[in-house]
Amino acid sequence: CTVIFTRLATRDLHKPISILFCNLAVSDLFTSFSGFWISMLFITNPDITIFGSRDMLAPYALYTTSILSTIYNLVSIGIERYLAVAESMRTRFRVARNHSIAVVFISWVLAFFLGCLPLMGWNCLRAEGSASLLYSPFCVNYLIFIAIPNVALAFLVPLFTYLRIIIILRKRKLRMQACGQATGTYKSAETQVARTSISIWLLALVSYAPFVASVVFDATNRRCHADLYPGVYIFRNCTAMLITITCLGNPLLYTLRLRTLGAKLKALRCPSAARGRACTI
Repeated sequence: CTVIFTRLATRDLHKPISILFCNLAVSDLFTSFSGFWISMLFITNPDITIFGSRDMLAPYALYTTSILSTIYNLVSIGIERYLAVAESMRTRFRVARNHSIAVVFISWVLAFFLGCLPLMGWNCLRAEGSASLLYSPFCVNYLIFIAIPNVALAFLVPLFTYLRIIIILRKRKLRMQACGQATGTYKSAETQVARTSISIWLLALVSYAPFVASVVFDATNRRCHADLYPGVYIFRNCTAMLITITCLGNPLLYTLRLRTLGAKLKALRCPSAARGRACTI
C-alpha cells in the first residue's frame, strides 16, 4: 500500500517503469488478500480446504490470478530494464507510458482468463478421479497447465534480460577502459544490477520452486487424503506462506529504498513548494 500511495501521489514517479512497479504492488496486494481469504477458510472449516468444495473455487481462482499477474509483472519489469539499458542496439525501442499501460492491461486480462478457467468449468467438482489432492477442487491437469509454463517463464526471461544487462554494462566498461576513461559509474551499475538479479532469482526460487514441487507431487501421487494428512498439507501451507513472503520481498527489491521513500513521504506532507524543498533536503 505504501508503494501504491507514493507512486500515485508523487508526480516525478509517473514514468513507464513506475507504472509497472505500481501494478506489481497491486498484484502483491491481491495475493495477500486472497491468501488471507484462504487462510480464514482453513481456520473456520479446514475440511473444505483438504477435501475440496465449491466454496474454494473463488478464493483459489483469485489467488491464481494474482500470482499470474505478479509473474507477468516481474517479466515485464525485466524486459523494460533491458530495453532501457540496451542503448547500443541498432533499433532501440523506447518504452513509453502508453506501452506500460498496455502491458498492464494485457497482463491482467491474461491473468484473469487463465486464473478463472476453473470458474468457467475446468474444475473437478464432479470428476473426483482427476482432482488435485492438495488444491481440490482444481484438476491436476489444470495445475500443470498453469504452473509449469508460467514458472518457467518467471525463471527464464529474467535470466536472459538481467544477464544481457550485465553483459552490456561490462562491454561499455571495457570500451571506456580502452579509451582511458573512468569506469566507476559502470562498475557500480554492474555491481548493483548483479546483486539485484541474484536477489530476484533467490526470491523467485524460494517462493515458487516449492509450489512447482507440490504440483509435480500432486500429479505423480495417487494416494488418498488420509494417507497424506497432515504432513503434505503442512507443506502446502508453507508454500502459500513463501508466496506471500514474496509480496514483502518485491517492494524491497524494486521500489522501497528507505531513504528515498522517507524523503518522498516527508515531501508529501509539506503543503508549500518551499516546505517541499526543505522536506526533500
